[in-house]
Amino acid sequence: MHPKGKKISEISAAGILIAIGIVFGDIGTSPLYVMKAVMHVNPDFDSSYIIGAVSCVIWTLTLQTTLKYVIVALRADNNGEGGIMALFSLVKKSIKSRWTFIVAATGASALLADGIITPAMTVTSAVEGLRSLYAPTPVIPIVLVIITLIFFVQRSGTSKIGKFFGPAMLVWFLMLGVLGIMNIWNDLSILKAFNPYYAVTLIVSRPEWMFILGAIFLCTTGAEALYADLGHCGRYNITFSWVFVKIMLILNYLGQGAWILSTDKLSTNSVNPFYGMMPGAFLGIGILIATIAAIIASQALISGVFTLISEAANLDLWPRMQIYYPGSVKGQLYVPGINLFLFAGCVGTVLLFKSSNQMEAAYGLAITVTMLTTTLLLWCYMRKKGMPVWVTSVFLIVYCLLEGIFFIANMSKFIYGGWFTVLIACALCGVMLIWNKGRSFHLSHVNYKYFPDYIDIISAIRNDREIPSFASNIVYISFSPQKNMVESKLLYSIINKQPKRADHYWIIRIEHTEQPYTLDYSVDMMVRDAIFLLTVRFGFKIQPHINVFLRQIVEDLVQNGDLSLTSKYPSMKRFGIAGDFRFVLIRRVFSPACICNTYERKILTIYEILRHMAVSTEKALGLDTSLVNVETVPLILRKNQGMRIKRNPAQNRTD
Repeated sequence: MHPKGKKISEISAAGILIAIGIVFGDIGTSPLYVMKAVMHVNPDFDSSYIIGAVSCVIWTLTLQTTLKYVIVALRADNNGEGGIMALFSLVKKSIKSRWTFIVAATGASALLADGIITPAMTVTSAVEGLRSLYAPTPVIPIVLVIITLIFFVQRSGTSKIGKFFGPAMLVWFLMLGVLGIMNIWNDLSILKAFNPYYAVTLIVSRPEWMFILGAIFLCTTGAEALYADLGHCGRYNITFSWVFVKIMLILNYLGQGAWILSTDKLSTNSVNPFYGMMPGAFLGIGILIATIAAIIASQALISGVFTLISEAANLDLWPRMQIYYPGSVKGQLYVPGINLFLFAGCVGTVLLFKSSNQMEAAYGLAITVTMLTTTLLLWCYMRKKGMPVWVTSVFLIVYCLLEGIFFIANMSKFIYGGWFTVLIACALCGVMLIWNKGRSFHLSHVNYKYFPDYIDIISAIRNDREIPSFASNIVYISFSPQKNMVESKLLYSIINKQPKRADHYWIIRIEHTEQPYTLDYSVDMMVRDAIFLLTVRFGFKIQPHINVFLRQIVEDLVQNGDLSLTSKYPSMKRFGIAGDFRFVLIRRVFSPACICNTYERKILTIYEILRHMAVSTEKALGLDTSLVNVETVPLILRKNQGMRIKRNPAQNRTD
């Protein structure tokens, strides 16, 4: 079957419904605050202002979301996975430059910062609708309760309630469309917004154009999350569902614009037009549906952040953290440390800004940075795929110009609240870059030796009964970039540092790939039924649970007759009891005695602090329930060649 035909066959009503439920939550709840933000920029608006603003929204959704993300970005998939980390993994080998790490780290950290402001902004905007029913409603306490519940349920997973996301968001989008159609008739002149002339005229004729575009940009902030959810739903399900979602969004924006044009300014400036255009009898139900949609949008974004952190850790851009899998749904993660960080950030955002009007200033700036970095990585990907230079150049220039304008526009919000997300993004980016650089320093100064050269001496140790038995099976973890090469400190541990006799020696070389779901192994028996060299390959979405996977490998080898796992101790061998396994981890620590320049010393000092905050290697590798020996060795960057201690010549010799 033609590949394209195979892809189309994956489209289903269920797939489209799932996409509507988990992909478009962020961008789908933007009608709650976009037109309200536009009106705040210019309370003394006229018809041309409103028509131009709606026109900007329509064409932003078309050029930014539809063209860049739905049509272009969704094609840049890494074995079906999307998002900035998947895109980075596609291009990092073809373009071996430090700047790609910086671009990826910048974009990912900005997306993480957006994960703090978005739930606070969305939930607050939805709950503020209660003031239309009862003006003294205590919005902040209600918002804090909802946010607390959202983050509290993360530890138990959302698989049970997740099946309701699709139907709930379908109701939300249908409500958007119906409300829009009901209000368009109030002023049909709003249909002029389909003409891009009104958008261009608004931008070039208004001195406050930067503030206007800063508000308009909020309509497309969920586009990056759309790309990140590619692996959950597939390109065609997202593409087809986007047609429906975009129509509903545009109808609602047109309806809000028509309602504003047909209502006196005093009324429009005192109420959110999204709630203002609702029939009075429907307002309570509308607020409830909006709150549910805001909760779903927040949940989808939080899950996306968990996945992003997991991928970044496997790509050496973030310290490894404790990860749990609360549900049976593929890819559903729970990262306690990040959950607590996001929760604290959301609560802090609500308490700091207190209203969605104030949060608008902090919202959008970080995500423009992510979009710019995605554009740069997409350009690298297009070059890698061999696309014509003129095509890649036009793409780069057009979207750098478009997103650059949005970035400048959002920078106008900096002193009014944009500093908040920029500060968070810079801190997170600093962590990513320092962690990556520290890892690079560590790996670049590790000495490797050819493992087959040491087989004879390891075999001699194995057969030397004068050496006490260390374990039936000793397992070492190696991160050597080349097969048959192992860390010299690993060999030192076996041979020199308390020579370790065992029945079986296992060297597991971990290799991370640029594909998301790679999970395979190869085995070289250096000495049959005695010394094994394993290469285990993990994709960047796979958690390297060595204990689990080693058990499976051992079962394969026993079944194939390549391994006898029965203990060699006579008493245990008599009853057919399997031998024990002991893992040995070599941990290199930065020593103050190392000679290095100031830059290296600062990077490695901070790296050591971050490593102590991260989950331990044994937990990261799933060995926390196993018998593990951790041997600490110093990381030697450069040996001191200038200083050498000498014997005191005044000492009496007794030759």
